[in-house]
Amino acid sequence: MARISGVDIPKQKRGVISLTYIYGVGRSRAKAILATAAVDESKKVHEWNDDEIGRIRDAVASFTIEGELRSETQLNIKRLMDIGSFRGIRHRVGLPLRGQRTKNNSRTRKGKRKTVANKKKVTK
Repeated sequence: MARISGVDIPKQKRGVISLTYIYGVGRSRAKAILATAAVDESKKVHEWNDDEIGRIRDAVASFTIEGELRSETQLNIKRLMDIGSFRGIRHRVGLPLRGQRTKNNSRTRKGKRKTVANKKKVTK
């Protein structure tokens, strides 16, 4: 496996696909990185030589990725929560942020169902 910015990328996949294993690198950014490094997109990772890997590492270093990007995202979320914006409150409570309805779905954000017992009927 080739190691770029602390991430092991798979050797048997094409360069564009394997670069997406790095947090903050999608398909379009991977294509831009390979174009900057002058490496063929269709080339598989195990076919890269040391010179190409070095150029790719330099191209990747120019972007905000991995730990730095994760911490930046967390700081943005914390800022929203601190100022008490609508999105910040939704983050704090663990509900969807972008206007989705919560009556039926949104299990990803709300977590596993918590059953609430019904009131018992009073018998006379």
